[in-house]
Amino acid sequence: MVMRFSSPIRLVLYMAAIILLIFTGVYLILCMAGITLFSWKFLLWFAAGSSLFIFIFLRSVMHNYLSEKFKLIYKTIQNLKLTKEEKRNNRLDMSGDILTNVEKEVQDWAEGKRSEIEQLRKLETYRREFLGNVSHELRTPLFNIQGYISTLLAGGLEDPNVNRSYLEKTEANIARMTEMIEDLEVISRLESGDMQLDESHFDLYSLCMEVYNHLEDFAKTKNISLIFGADTNLGQFVYADREKIRQVLVNLVTNSLKYGVENGRTKISIYDMVENFLVEISDNGIGIEEKHLPRLFERFYRVDRSRSRAEGGSGLGLAIVKHIIEAHEQTVNVRSTQGLGSTFSFTVKKS
Repeated sequence: MVMRFSSPIRLVLYMAAIILLIFTGVYLILCMAGITLFSWKFLLWFAAGSSLFIFIFLRSVMHNYLSEKFKLIYKTIQNLKLTKEEKRNNRLDMSGDILTNVEKEVQDWAEGKRSEIEQLRKLETYRREFLGNVSHELRTPLFNIQGYISTLLAGGLEDPNVNRSYLEKTEANIARMTEMIEDLEVISRLESGDMQLDESHFDLYSLCMEVYNHLEDFAKTKNISLIFGADTNLGQFVYADREKIRQVLVNLVTNSLKYGVENGRTKISIYDMVENFLVEISDNGIGIEEKHLPRLFERFYRVDRSRSRAEGGSGLGLAIVKHIIEAHEQTVNVRSTQGLGSTFSFTVKKS
């Protein structure tokens, strides 16, 4: 059986008691053998004095020894360099359960480092994916532009049936690259905090109606109805950056229309909460597989890459939505079932 001691002081006490018992045992053995060198009182006082001396000596030695060892441990696990005053206040308390405390602190430190390393690995993976996505997204329009210009330089410039068409296609690809770069700049400014919110009081329903009017023609080309929820009406005032919330609504409604179904519908509903309004943009479109939902707001993440590119867009719309809502210290969420449709929701502070 292995005996464990909760503190160095208790360990020293055990050792002193054992020495006292050894002295007593030796004296009793000598007495039983008929050998009496000293009186029992003298031997008892001698043993007690020796135990006290050994206790003090071992305590001092162990204190110094453990202090040096634990200092090395704390130097390893502490991130900050301590001042002389902090070092004096940080001296080890030998009376407590120091071994357990140090073990716990080292375990906590190790767990923190494991979490930190795991987070760094995720960030490294995210960085690689992001760079790969940016490269891939820019490569397609660049190759298209290169092909169109090469054709024009090879003689197509003189052909009226080719030159205008190729120039228009080149312009469209340049516009796509410009949109992507502008969206990346918006995300960068939102993440760094450089973009200041221009918050004001406004009617949320009126803004939704404005977005619907803006996207009405696009909805007609998709044969999708734009409707409001039953409780959505005038007088639902919020306090936020109107232009940024407009951008969020445009992105979410446009996204709903792109992946809607013919004769389908896109609905905006506004629900009254305690301190906020909950805005939902729902549809009965193709829906999204559950495995894609956790990554849906990442930059350039596409559920169906071929279809997403065919529908246009920079692939950054949902990432911008997430950053704008988080800049307002609010939340954004999505729920979806493949074949049934999707619902994107976010909160806005009441006015």
